[in-house]
Amino acid sequence: MTSVVFVHGTGVRAKSYEKSFARVVNGLGRVRAEVRVVRCLWGEEHGASLGLDGASVPVRSKNRGVGGGELLDEDDPLAVWALLEVDPLAELREFAEAARARRGGGARAGFAPGRQDPWHTIADRVRGLSLAGVSGGGESVAGVSGGGLSLAGVSGGGLSLEGASGGGESLEGVSGGGLSLAGVSGGGGSPAELVSDLAPHLGPAAGRVAHEISRTLGGTPPADGIEAIAARAVYALAVQRAEGPDGADEPLPVDGADRDAVVGALTDQLGGTDRGGFAARAAKGVAVRALNSYLSPLSSLAHSFRSGITRGSVPAGGDILRYQARGAGVRAAIRAAVREAVDSGHGPVVLLAHSLGGIACVDLLAEPDPPAGVELLVTVGSQAPFLYELDALTALRRGEPLPAAFPRWINVYDEHDLLGFVGAKVFPGRVTDLRVDTRQPFPRAHTSYFAHRRLYELLAPELP
Repeated sequence: MTSVVFVHGTGVRAKSYEKSFARVVNGLGRVRAEVRVVRCLWGEEHGASLGLDGASVPVRSKNRGVGGGELLDEDDPLAVWALLEVDPLAELREFAEAARARRGGGARAGFAPGRQDPWHTIADRVRGLSLAGVSGGGESVAGVSGGGLSLAGVSGGGLSLEGASGGGESLEGVSGGGLSLAGVSGGGGSPAELVSDLAPHLGPAAGRVAHEISRTLGGTPPADGIEAIAARAVYALAVQRAEGPDGADEPLPVDGADRDAVVGALTDQLGGTDRGGFAARAAKGVAVRALNSYLSPLSSLAHSFRSGITRGSVPAGGDILRYQARGAGVRAAIRAAVREAVDSGHGPVVLLAHSLGGIACVDLLAEPDPPAGVELLVTVGSQAPFLYELDALTALRRGEPLPAAFPRWINVYDEHDLLGFVGAKVFPGRVTDLRVDTRQPFPRAHTSYFAHRRLYELLAPELP
């Protein structure tokens, strides 16, 4: 039985680690049921925090806007989703503005007096949206609606998804020492996991979008395309709510195919047909222009809310800085997890490491006394090759080869992930690069690997 030690990346703490751990368990279980996954949560003890309660952050005395910023390319197919990351209602507002322009000063409303405004009818449909019947990859999640979904038994010691069927899994007997995947099916980035994250937030999100439709479109002539736009707005708002106030939680790992399955199902419920994403290039151009107009105001807002932004960014950015100066603790935690996996006697050990976790694993395995028993290193969205090129790795100087005892290394990256790098040209003959496409804009592309089914299909034949 192979043991996979899952090492998280920057900014992760216990709550978000458990969610990612469950995704890895389910994903590997779908392709290699005999694999055992072992925890390596280092963020709680060795991650960064503001030890003086933010005393170093200056208080802004003037609110002066700062312009500039890079414009988004209109040919970018992820432009609309990048916009909705900034403002889930922005596309809907653009649509409403165009509708009001068509009406003009003397145009008729487009519906007979005494009858209900058709926009209010659409708003009522939006309020009735549910996640029942969301499917994708041959799986279906039935009976889940905006009322919520219970995930019983979630704790630091394990995870139990009880009572789920047709896409859910029961994960029993989880302990800090690891988890056997025997008998686990489905999962691995299926829509079921995304549905479970979004279900409690769908109702409020749909209510907000319905209100916006009634408020901004009421009395304007009917226009095509609102169904898909409303579905995307509901989805984006539900994701925003699921990630917590002020972005306190780690971004949801979401595969683009699962996102499209959910948005497509919502579009179908509203009577639309644009399941593929965007009906016309013009809609993408509108979204890009709207996003570009957001950049300057956001820069000013960033200064106004600097304290909150700084505090929110400490786990992600601070972990990187702290590792560079105090990384021995992280490497010791990984070494201990490997030792536990080896001592358990559950076969060869694989290190599966994301982002900063990949850097720490490379540093650890390049040390003069690396932990014994590691047969494969899998880095995902990691910067280790980049830091080597900068001569910024702890245990390996630029120009030095990987040690002879360094295990086989597979490096997974997404071209949309600006924090993912390739290693084959940096370490010729020692690294195999595997490219995936989560169909997500950055930065969500960096956090969505473990929700991507293709990742596990690629890894299945590579695991010892």
